[in-house]
Amino acid sequence: MSQVGYITAFLGGLLSFLSPCVLPLIPSYLSFITGISFEDFKTGDKARIRKITLVNSFAFVAGFSTVFVLLGVSSTFVGRLLSVYYDHIRIIGGVIIILLGLYVMGVLKFDFLASEKRVHLHAKPKGHFGSFIVGLTFGAGWTPCIGPILGSILLIASTTGSALQGFYLLLVYSLGLAVPFMVTALAINSFLSHFRALQKYMRVIMVLSGLLLIGFGIILLTDKVYLLLSIAPDLGVEELITH
Repeated sequence: MSQVGYITAFLGGLLSFLSPCVLPLIPSYLSFITGISFEDFKTGDKARIRKITLVNSFAFVAGFSTVFVLLGVSSTFVGRLLSVYYDHIRIIGGVIIILLGLYVMGVLKFDFLASEKRVHLHAKPKGHFGSFIVGLTFGAGWTPCIGPILGSILLIASTTGSALQGFYLLLVYSLGLAVPFMVTALAINSFLSHFRALQKYMRVIMVLSGLLLIGFGIILLTDKVYLLLSIAPDLGVEELITH
């Protein structure tokens, strides 16, 4: 199997960030991990607030990226153990991803995905390590919006047969989620003032997310993963799996 499209994985992370169960919570997460109120973000010492926000946001990003990367490595390890059933996994996985795409678009409804499964921390542990722990709980949460996209990428990672390939794939997905989070953290006042305008496009974002998943599913179902090579950047990674 060829390298999976990293740009597509990054786009999956970006759409996860923009999903309606993540984007509206970003200000609350920032306030929680930094200990800075919304009012202080607007009127406090800008240099001090920027430093605190940057350090704690980086720790938070490192936390959820750790979870996602470990999931990617473990999924490919399991896939390698079940490599004898590759075609079965590929076909079943493709069907599941297409169904998840239709769910994200609102065409289908699955009650078990609609229930909230995020891990909640009532009090943040102190310091930068505490922000890292909050990031771990965010990554471990299986929300209705981020779950289908992340789960679909994990299904694709499981078919690569290489833990290193799964590592790269989920690292790029994490970057897609981390980059806009860091940008938002450093421009929180602008985000708060423009958030209502962003909400108008939530439906469009969910449709795009669903179409991305359906595309994933069709490519996996038809064993055409190599098609993603045309949009994948050259990261200098050698082919790890050959037929």
